[in-house]
Amino acid sequence: MFLCGYILYRTMAKYVTPKSSYGSTFGVRVGDDPSVAASSLTTSGNGINYDTLNRRRFTDLVAFNDFYTIIRDSIRARLGHPVIRVELSEFQVLTAIDEAISRLDYHAPDWCINYMTFQTQIGVGLYKLPKFVLNNLQYAAYKKTLLSVAQQEGSLEFDFFIKYFQENFLFQDFGVADFFILQTSLKTMRRVLGREGMFNVVNGEYLQLFPVPREITEQVVVIFKALNTPTLHHYYINWLQRYATAVSKGILGQIRGKYTTLPSPAGGAQLNGAALVQECEAEKVLLMQELLSEIEEPPAAFTTFG
Repeated sequence: MFLCGYILYRTMAKYVTPKSSYGSTFGVRVGDDPSVAASSLTTSGNGINYDTLNRRRFTDLVAFNDFYTIIRDSIRARLGHPVIRVELSEFQVLTAIDEAISRLDYHAPDWCINYMTFQTQIGVGLYKLPKFVLNNLQYAAYKKTLLSVAQQEGSLEFDFFIKYFQENFLFQDFGVADFFILQTSLKTMRRVLGREGMFNVVNGEYLQLFPVPREITEQVVVIFKALNTPTLHHYYINWLQRYATAVSKGILGQIRGKYTTLPSPAGGAQLNGAALVQECEAEKVLLMQELLSEIEEPPAAFTTFG
């Protein structure tokens, strides 16, 4: 146990925070220096701060940016404000919004695909990346594939390359299907023999690449899903509004459930605490079904023929 812990400690001790370039993401750089490290990224004014998502304390200062304000106002309007009083604090509304965003972010659709790239360092296999990148990491690639560059003579790829074109291209008709099968076979062989780079996520904070780059630095391409709030589809925003409202109903129902009636000159006002709790549970179930069936893309369907 001690040896395993020591090895993990030594591995975690040697990591770098790479200088990164981004595709379509909501991450913006601090200052004007284009070489700023990825750890200095912050969210834009309309973005989601993953560092504080579901990690806020009751004593923290509650502040709503533009995106959160849109959802908050929708919640208050759906619960009756300003016609009737809505007994929810800003912090309670914020927790409801955080829960809705966490659900949608975890099941982010393929429409939310984003990219980032960075250069490896020789002898380093562990790289610290921002939370919004590792939350829904899809794939990381940092090795060249066949036909992308000239293959080194004597390598496995070079031998297969020559063999294929001698037997299929130079002396027979060009077979695209055969070449596709060859590429698939090569991919498997490179993984087994360590020719193609592989990756792993360590502690939800680091991207581990192996084999570790030993001779030259290489470009790493990272594919991940992330909610880009300025370009988020209005259907997804509406889902967030409805789910956050459902969660808020449960909180409000617990509050109003402490009393059944409130005294008034007309004989007392009947509170709907129990009804709000029931509506909350029913609506959350329906919204999760909608999320899984309509928003998150289902896995590809395959049919086999005998």
